[in-house]
Amino acid sequence: MKTLTRMMEHLYWANGRLAAAMKEQGADHPEALRLLRHVVMAERVWLTRLQGNDSSHLAIWNTSETLDELIGMLGRNERGYRSYMEGLSEERLDDIVDYRNQSGAPFRTSIRDIVTHVALHGQYHRGQINRILRAESLEPVGLDFILFARD
Repeated sequence: MKTLTRMMEHLYWANGRLAAAMKEQGADHPEALRLLRHVVMAERVWLTRLQGNDSSHLAIWNTSETLDELIGMLGRNERGYRSYMEGLSEERLDDIVDYRNQSGAPFRTSIRDIVTHVALHGQYHRGQINRILRAESLEPVGLDFILFARD
């Protein structure tokens, strides 16, 4: 449980750090915003499923939000996950969650595997956003776990 909680703390830190740097640098590249929105919405989808609710109404690859709106959504996700994780015990980590993906296909996955996926999924896309920042002559953001651990 401690490791998963620490991984989620890194996720909140990395998401917040990247979004703040994008705002500070005026990074409004459409693909960077699309990728950040994907991270935000994927996290929202998984939280919705963990809470036992249907996520089919949530679009994962939309591009309508501004950076400020995405920052607000990141905050809501963080609060939701913090609340969920506070109520979670080690004994429940292997409980199975039944859900349907965005295409309607049924799946069964343990809470442990879902939370691990959530903690790791955004890392790839945050790296893609950093690549876009560099290509736009902006400053990429250090988001490695060790930087978080040292912070």
